[in-house]
Amino acid sequence: MTTILFAGGGTGGHVFPAIAVADEIRRQRPEAQIHFAGTKAGVEWRVVPEAGYEIHPIWISGFKRSLSAKNLLFPLKLVTSLVQSLALIRRLKPDVTVGSGGYVSGPVLYAAQKLGRPTVLQEQNAKPGVTTQLLAEKVDEVFLTFERSKNFFKRKDHLTVSGNPTRSSLGAAVDRTEARRFFGLEADRPTLLIYGGSLGALAINEAIGKCLGLLIDGGMQVVWQTGRTHETAIRAAHADRLAPADGSPARVWIGGFISRTDFALGAADLAVCRAGATTLAELTLVGLPSILVPLPTAAEDHQTENAKALVVKGAAELVKNSDAPDWLYPTIVRLMGDADSRRRMHEAALRLARPEAARTIAQAILQRADANRAPAERVAT
Repeated sequence: MTTILFAGGGTGGHVFPAIAVADEIRRQRPEAQIHFAGTKAGVEWRVVPEAGYEIHPIWISGFKRSLSAKNLLFPLKLVTSLVQSLALIRRLKPDVTVGSGGYVSGPVLYAAQKLGRPTVLQEQNAKPGVTTQLLAEKVDEVFLTFERSKNFFKRKDHLTVSGNPTRSSLGAAVDRTEARRFFGLEADRPTLLIYGGSLGALAINEAIGKCLGLLIDGGMQVVWQTGRTHETAIRAAHADRLAPADGSPARVWIGGFISRTDFALGAADLAVCRAGATTLAELTLVGLPSILVPLPTAAEDHQTENAKALVVKGAAELVKNSDAPDWLYPTIVRLMGDADSRRRMHEAALRLARPEAARTIAQAILQRADANRAPAERVAT
């Protein structure tokens, strides 16, 4: 019986790609035993069980770079996480342990390596995180999203540019008229997607809030994911635009969360969003032109590196977070008024897409798992 253990979490950007690979492994080998290791404080503790996988708790968190009382617990957490990880590896005996980022990857992959189990890493960002760089020297294989990421690794012989795994549903064709009607919008009006993530992007929300009327008066309609934190205030501020009195289609949809990302991407002519790796993988998969506003406080400034990977290929434009109040509106207007530029960005984005990423990584993991198992066991199964 093939057993695969995934370790990663903290944010959706680390968890959802791992789930996409796990789903592909389950598709290719339904009898495989798939487990996850994560923290109870991370998003993985909710979404992994929802995806149908068992998750095992590891008590670990990052070391705060600023003075923080939480740092006092770090040595205890580190020792505890190593003990938990060693016990988990001994109990599950995974054929391959896969790290997908976040602090929990560290102790789990370290334990697997100490016990002689094969390990691989999947790095979503253009600039690898600290955990990935520390572990990369000893893992068997590293799967990268961007070619430019190779520059950050001393060892090169085990690097594979696979792309970032995304949900298979996003690759299906979406009817644009149906997608726009899902949000209560008109079928044939230029549509802008504001895609701030589940927590929202304050700088983007503030900039759009100031120019929403101008965008609508200029002929656009808007799908605006505000993030749950900002939804109530933004809906109240723009309540008069949400439901026209004459019963005609709305010109703006505002919500804290979008349940159908495929419809949001399918409805839009242009997106304004942060530059998280998962977001960029989704944009390139459907070829959606974008204006990227990287989160400046992201670890290692990895969102700026992610954005540059698209910008240099002509698939996106970059507006700094600090420049959003002044430059976001004119950049939107310029691109929405230039169909030729958007077409070129669309084609460039599609060239960067790796729709086969989950399949590529899953196949490599299963091949390594098979090679690790005893010949008699492989014959028996």
